[in-house]
Amino acid sequence: MHAQGFQAPPALDYVALARLADTAPVVLKVQVKKATLVEAARAPDVPVSMARLFVEAEVMNLIRGKAGVSESIRYLVDIPRDARGKVPKLKKAQFLLFARPGTRPGEVQLVAKDAQVPWTPAADQEVRTIVTELVAPGAPPAIRGIREALHVRGNLQGEGETQIFLATSTGDPVSITVLRRPGLAARWAVSLTEIVDEAAAPPRKGTLLWYRLACSLPAQVPARALVSDTPADNDLARRDYNFVLEQLGPCRG
Repeated sequence: MHAQGFQAPPALDYVALARLADTAPVVLKVQVKKATLVEAARAPDVPVSMARLFVEAEVMNLIRGKAGVSESIRYLVDIPRDARGKVPKLKKAQFLLFARPGTRPGEVQLVAKDAQVPWTPAADQEVRTIVTELVAPGAPPAIRGIREALHVRGNLQGEGETQIFLATSTGDPVSITVLRRPGLAARWAVSLTEIVDEAAAPPRKGTLLWYRLACSLPAQVPARALVSDTPADNDLARRDYNFVLEQLGPCRG
């Protein structure tokens, strides 16, 4: 439900929602009870096209959060003014909030400018799916870069394997393997354990593992990470890494 006069912005895509959920220790569904305009003198950093509101809201669902939250919460949010410069009315509108606990009981702080997301059934389901993946045991960790990349040639012309070992926020292993066999299309897979599973499939777009890779891998392999036996093999490792980036696609959607 949206309050009359409030024009919801375009829906956020998977990547935007995943970034918010990944950053926020608290994710809530709320309904606004009251929204009070903060005077311009007390919000000098807010552009004239925006308005800062002090919002009081009822918590309808706690989607993510280790500790319980108050039934009513308070927070600040900046929203666009309408074409006439008026402040849209938020009363009774429902939102998904991506936040962290505030300094006072009952207060939360939004983790980003766009962390108040208009509630829709589709957005709610997407966010719950993302949060479920984030908190699951063995969830893919955040990617910090490439530790090593090497290519080993096979016995046949055109046969070879590239292994790319990634640095992660937790230190847990994540590796990418690219296999090439004569007459067959190149295959690649991701492993989240020390053992590479050649039967593994590439991650599906719109999953946490896809997001971790597509939105965190560097544009190229750093020279220091290339550890093949020969320069020619390092070139093949670069080729296979570029193949993986092409398969993942851009960080959007």
